[in-house]
Amino acid sequence: MSDIGKLTMDDTYFFCCDMQEKFRGVISQFKEIVVVVDRLLKAAKILNIPVVVTEQTKFSMVVPEVYEKISTTNRKSIVLFGIEAHVCVLQTALDLRQKGYNVYVIADAISSRSRVDRLFAIERMRQSGIFITTYESVLLGLIGDSKNAKFKDIQKLILELPPDSKLL
Repeated sequence: MSDIGKLTMDDTYFFCCDMQEKFRGVISQFKEIVVVVDRLLKAAKILNIPVVVTEQTKFSMVVPEVYEKISTTNRKSIVLFGIEAHVCVLQTALDLRQKGYNVYVIADAISSRSRVDRLFAIERMRQSGIFITTYESVLLGLIGDSKNAKFKDIQKLILELPPDSKLL
């Protein structure tokens, strides 16, 4: 059976790509993206999901030291978010997919300077078998249902709607 894209907490890494303050003035909807990224990082802590954060790497987060770290575990799913969608996010997603990982890009937590670049990066990733989803969908999917002991903590993160990102 082919992978249908179901995430589990014990099989997942969160990857946060290049979220540097210096990009605030040039990245479309940066302020709104930061709100969602912050919620994802808080959720990772609640759910005990390891996080990989990189800044100023090559055009992909899959550099030798990162790949060495993730390849020594049984985790095969990567939730990816950050900037820029058409460069680092795209190349990271493609590199991870090529190495056999299931990749989930958070549409409401990625952006670029150009909305056109973002749009076509998402399309390119989708064509490559990468799951495009939202932060709320991922978080609720990870906990499974409201009976999960961590549901209330996650619910607090998603009850307040994020600012309208105008990314669509």
